[in-house]
Amino acid sequence: MLEPDDDVKAADELTDVDATLREESVRELAAQFEDEKPGRRLGGAVEAGVTVVAAATAALVLWQVFRPLAQGGQFYLTLFLAGVLPLVFVVYPSGLRLRRTGAKTATGTTPGDWVLAVVALVACAYPLLPFASGGYNAFMDRQGQLDPVDVAMGTALLLLVVEACQRTTGWVLPVVCAVFLAYDYYGGYLPQHWSLAHLGLDFDQIVDALYNSQSGFYGTPLDVAASYIVLFTIYGAVLDASGAGAFFVELSVAAFRRSRSAAGRTAVASGFLLGTVSGSGAATTVSIGAVTWPILRRAGYPADRAGGMLAAAGVGAILSPPTLGAAAFIIAEYLDVSYLSVLGWATIPTLLYYLGILLAVEIDARRFGARPVQLRVRSPWALLGRFGYHFASLLVIIVLLALEQPATRAVIYATALAALLSFLDRRHRLTPRRLLLSLAAGVRGVLPVVAVCVAAGIITASTTKTGLGPQMSSLMVDWAQSLASGDTAVIALTAVFAAVALTLLGLAVPVTASFIIGWVIIGQALLELGVDEPATAMFIFYFAVLSEATPPTALAAVAAAAVTGGKVFPTMWQTLRYALPAYLVPIAFVVTPAGRSLLGFGGFTEIGFALVA
Repeated sequence: MLEPDDDVKAADELTDVDATLREESVRELAAQFEDEKPGRRLGGAVEAGVTVVAAATAALVLWQVFRPLAQGGQFYLTLFLAGVLPLVFVVYPSGLRLRRTGAKTATGTTPGDWVLAVVALVACAYPLLPFASGGYNAFMDRQGQLDPVDVAMGTALLLLVVEACQRTTGWVLPVVCAVFLAYDYYGGYLPQHWSLAHLGLDFDQIVDALYNSQSGFYGTPLDVAASYIVLFTIYGAVLDASGAGAFFVELSVAAFRRSRSAAGRTAVASGFLLGTVSGSGAATTVSIGAVTWPILRRAGYPADRAGGMLAAAGVGAILSPPTLGAAAFIIAEYLDVSYLSVLGWATIPTLLYYLGILLAVEIDARRFGARPVQLRVRSPWALLGRFGYHFASLLVIIVLLALEQPATRAVIYATALAALLSFLDRRHRLTPRRLLLSLAAGVRGVLPVVAVCVAAGIITASTTKTGLGPQMSSLMVDWAQSLASGDTAVIALTAVFAAVALTLLGLAVPVTASFIIGWVIIGQALLELGVDEPATAMFIFYFAVLSEATPPTALAAVAAAAVTGGKVFPTMWQTLRYALPAYLVPIAFVVTPAGRSLLGFGGFTEIGFALVA
């Protein structure tokens, strides 16, 4: 507990929420507990070079929206990958610890990192080089008949993608990719009466499927990352630089400053508001925890319980419109629907998620005797009157999507508006230099997602070439039918199997990769049983996200424990307790017809009944 003399000091600290949020230590702490690994702290010429390359890539992305390259989408993806993949080897250190790797430079990079960056640039740009591959059109004409140099370059890119994935996310996803590659090559040696057996692929066929087709490296996952996700990360970086994140947290502090449950409400509301621009569970948890943990402590919350509340509120960032997690954009692409439709499907479940946490907060405040905390902050109306313009860009996205503008243009217009409105606060004016840094920060923020999406292309190409997805879904359905009878019982049992599988998968790989693997393998079982695509996609999305709140990994809970100083495993179980209702909502999507109303399908009566239920 804080001493009485500390009250004024704490209040003074809270009045400058912006300074708290922008502390470098907060950002570093958030990076430690993301699905992705933290990058290096660069400096000098290396930092300047990375900023220039990242900003140039951002310019390419913006150009592609308004003036698409005449050579087509795969040509753009090739250019985009050539811009970002080399940056991974400069920004992220290797997990390998080998002797004689060379002395590190002042920025932490090694000669080996620079060699990999150069090889990555060559391997990515090779299909575009007339003097090497004969030019892009000639390279594409060799589809299915790659020459030895093509195969060598494709092999190099395959190894580099796996290494990039290892640097940004750890070893689990590379191992998964290796298993799929082994299945591609050795699947022909399995007994042909096995349902998982196939004719087998030789190495050249595997490289061709990955390097010279639209189902491998340059498939839908990378397309979504290069067309949508990078624009939203740029938007988030610009909005954060304009002071929006600090405003959202300060508004939450001011809105609930008097009631007994004010401390808990503040944490939950901060998670929701900050989640609209963050889309990252661990980062949101650390950001709101840095500000609200002193309030929770003064209100009498134990560290473990407060950490569970912060983590549950932070995980909701991935579920909160309009900036959902990266997998939401993949849903829109896979289902060929607008991003606004996905936002509509996510709205009611998100409200229910935070309502469940708020109800738990109210119960805990009365059960454990939480105390009111007096804070010296401005009134919420004064904050809204002065800084409420930060909501404008969020509303612009929704309005433009409703007017059937493409999501890419909607977010660019919102980014431009956020940059212009930043001049209303002289502390956060986005001068040309700061705008350039924000663009570069947006591209750097998408590097781990790109690595995951390109690696996911290995998995999707494998399932496409071998037919693994339908085979696995048939096995799951047969298993459920052997244990239950009746359509509803079979669907319910399959949903439980799928939920367990997705939860276990999410413990090991990032949310985006978990969704992609779940869709191509597990989702097909639900579709085969007659569950429609929106319900299946959102079911997989939610369980992929909830893995961040599930022990024994629960990265958001680990981040919260680091902020509060609580014990890790008790914090994880408290997180699970707060988030528990969210595990039931996705089951309702697929098991009951009325559950589809939670996605906004049906009339007001059906939706109202589903909400009450």
